[in-house]
Amino acid sequence: MSCRAGPEALVDLEALAANYRLLCQVARPATVAAAVKANAYGLGLQPVGRTLFESGCRVFFVAHFGEALALRKTLPQATIAVLHGLVPAEFAEAIARRIVPVVNDLESLEAWQRRARQRDAPLPALVHLDSGMNRLGLSRAEQASLAADPARLGGIAVRGWMSHLACAEDPDHPKTAEQRAAFKAILARLPRAPASLANSAGIFRGRDYLFDLVRPGAALYGINPLPGRPNPMRDVVTVRAPIVQIRCVEGDATVGYGATHAIPGGRRLATVAIGYADGYRRDLGNRGRATLEGHRVPVVGRVSMDLITLDVSAVPEALAHRGAMVEFIGPDNPIDRIAADAGTIGYEILTGLGPRIARVYRPAPLASARSTSG
Repeated sequence: MSCRAGPEALVDLEALAANYRLLCQVARPATVAAAVKANAYGLGLQPVGRTLFESGCRVFFVAHFGEALALRKTLPQATIAVLHGLVPAEFAEAIARRIVPVVNDLESLEAWQRRARQRDAPLPALVHLDSGMNRLGLSRAEQASLAADPARLGGIAVRGWMSHLACAEDPDHPKTAEQRAAFKAILARLPRAPASLANSAGIFRGRDYLFDLVRPGAALYGINPLPGRPNPMRDVVTVRAPIVQIRCVEGDATVGYGATHAIPGGRRLATVAIGYADGYRRDLGNRGRATLEGHRVPVVGRVSMDLITLDVSAVPEALAHRGAMVEFIGPDNPIDRIAADAGTIGYEILTGLGPRIARVYRPAPLASARSTSG
């Protein structure tokens, strides 16, 4: 019997550290930062951040200022950059906590510059240059304006120029090379500072994409940065949940809401304590797969809020019992395959893991047993 009544995510911190070391080898001589936004892709900001820092990572990227503040409590010495930038109401605390904004437009640059002048001391920033994704970053017109008048950077200590690749996962997409060319062209017109372009997939595009700093996220957590090819990264998370009931179908019947799955009499069903409220996507109804003691078992019927149903007829009765743990993500069920079954990407699967899933860290952070939710 499991000691848990609900789902759990086993987070392998040694695998996380190994993935970071591998990325350092591939990206050498570039510095490898870490994207730990969205609660470290759902796996826990504090234990993930601490593990990466102990593995040698010194630069961390988050999306929101609140994430930066939370990470600063764990990593007092790290460089922490906020991808979405800062608003003036956050400036004072950001300066006090040594949080570095990523500046995405000239208006934000000027606001940060005014604060630097008020202090009569330079303030650090990374500057995002849009190279063709058209999401965040200085537009081409703003880049040209800045290149024509570098004095607009007065009061700003530029820690780096950065951009972001839109199609790096597709080795045949021409946009990746186009973005690199655009990025290099504008860098040639700006004051010299470290440059950063590559995300997880970009790291594997070769030396021309590495520049000075790379910013992996997904690959750290075991998502394949090379779709369609063998995954070079180690699995970091295993998600499993307990069986709460076994039943033998007495006659021809249907399973779950909407009666979407017909099942003949004599089949055995296992009802498991995980559902879409935990991040197990509703799209996986009648198409998802799981593993019970090495046996592949299909999801039958719709995924409901708290429960799913598996057909365990082919599993020995001694193994399929109340309390037995079923693996939904892990070595037998890679994140990317689950994502493909759900018609999405591994990023959404990981970041969608709900707060009811207990995160269990192995080895435990700081050599003390610790389990957290969320």
